[in-house]
Order: sequence, then structure tokens, then C-alpha cells
Amino acid sequence: MAIFRRPGHSGQPEPTPEHIAEELAGLVEELEPSVPGAAEGGPAEDLTLYRAERGRRRGSALVAAVARVLGARSRSAARGVAYGGRAMADQLLQAAPRIPVRDLATLRAQHPTAATPDQLADLLITGATRASAALGAGVGAAAMLPVPPAMPVEIAAETLAVAAVEIKLIAELHETYGVPARGTATQRASAYVGAWANRRGIDATLLVKPAGFAAMALGAEVRQQARKRLTRSTLRRLPSLTPLLVGAGIGATINRRDTRKLGRRVRADLRRRPVDGGYWSAAAPVLRGETGR
Repeated sequence: MAIFRRPGHSGQPEPTPEHIAEELAGLVEELEPSVPGAAEGGPAEDLTLYRAERGRRRGSALVAAVARVLGARSRSAARGVAYGGRAMADQLLQAAPRIPVRDLATLRAQHPTAATPDQLADLLITGATRASAALGAGVGAAAMLPVPPAMPVEIAAETLAVAAVEIKLIAELHETYGVPARGTATQRASAYVGAWANRRGIDATLLVKPAGFAAMALGAEVRQQARKRLTRSTLRRLPSLTPLLVGAGIGATINRRDTRKLGRRVRADLRRRPVDGGYWSAAAPVLRGETGR
């Protein structure tokens, strides 16, 4: 992953930015419920448990991949949590434009049971919450291994991966409620990173005056906001270094709670925004048999 590039020590090839971005997106989408409110105790619950375990393994592999690209496992003890700060903000801002964001038409086609924006938002929040928990369980379980010097880098990798999951969630919630960011990929990504750092929707004035996105992409304010948020997130994840699988439970719980809280907070903000009600029906999926009409 070139955006996180450091000299590697594992002997394994470094993942590309596109590969890790696609894997993060795939993890989120895999863990989104396909049937809202599926009954417990049946095949749907068994499938959910299977997907959760597979998601945990996939999350662990993702954290390891990002950590490998962050590199410097042999020097991680000296860096410690200080790796957070400015360097992590730089990495996140470079990574953000590569995060795949589905537009509303794609989201509705993938979730045809969602009849309203709120139902679709529930599915997106659930998927992102499960993905964050999977990432936390992965790095927490790694704490039981006899490689304590590597763990600060693992925490940094997890923090960045979860941030990417949450930025993707925020972007797709904006699509869901008809207020997506405008501009280039970098400008849109900067706007969503700022929303992520501030725990709310994009500033409404920017949506009215899209030229503001260009200034945001070039400004230092978003970078500073991201740095502060990443540092806080890194410190919150330190308890996941607890030995044995207790660490996995703590890491999953912290991430699950934080991502759910973020998603609900952003959704509540976006629901208050005035929009043209026709945007939702305009993105309705084409039903089978209607294409020839």
C-alpha cells in the first residue's frame, strides 16, 4: 500500500492501495445484513455467525496487511502511540480518495428490501459496525502472540482501517440522505474526513457552495482535525492489547460501540437537512421485467 509505504521486513510483497481499499470495502459490504430483522435461531442467524467469524479472520488479515505496509515492526517499540499524530493524518488523507463509495442507485440495488432512507441507513450502520468489530477482534487476538514490540504498529494499523470504514459509512450515509459531497475525489474525501473528525455531517454551507470543497482539500484545518481524532482513537484502543482473547473482546466492543454511535449521530444530523424528496425514487432499482419497457 504505497500510501503507507515504509521499508518492509516481513519478506512478503506489500499490498497495493487499491487492494487494501477494496478489501476494506468488501469487509463492510460482506457484513451488511441482507435481510433486515432476520429472526434469531434460524438459518439467517447461522449465516450471520458464519459471516461474523469470516469477517474476524478477514479483519485480522487486513490489520496485518496495513501494519506490514506501515512497516518498521522492529522499531515500533520506540515509536509507540506517538506514531498516531501527524503521520497517521497524512496517511489517512492520502488513503481517503481511494475508499470505494457506493452511490445511492448502487446501494438501493444491493439492498432492495430497504424501502426508506432510514432502513438503508440502518443496514449501512450495521455493516460498518460489524466491520469495525471484526478489525478490533483481529488486533486484540494478536495481542496473545509473543510479539509485543509489534503491537503499537498493529494499533496504528487498526486505527487507520477503522477510520477508513467509518469514512466510507459517512460518505454512503450522505448518499442515502441525498446530500453527497461534490467536487473531485480529493475534495469529496477531504469533506468526509472532516465530517468523520467532527462526528457530524458535512457542513451544510459547503453543500450550498461547492467551491468550498477546494479550499478544504488544500487547507490545514482538516489535517489538524484528523490528527486529533486519530490520536484519541489510538489511545482508546490501547486496552485491546490485554493478553489472550480478552483483548479481542475489548477491541471488538470498543470499535462496535464507537462506530455505531458515530453512524447514528451522523444519520440524525443528515435527517434534519432539507432535500428534494424525488432523489430517493430517482435512484430506485430497476425491477426484473421492467428493462424492456
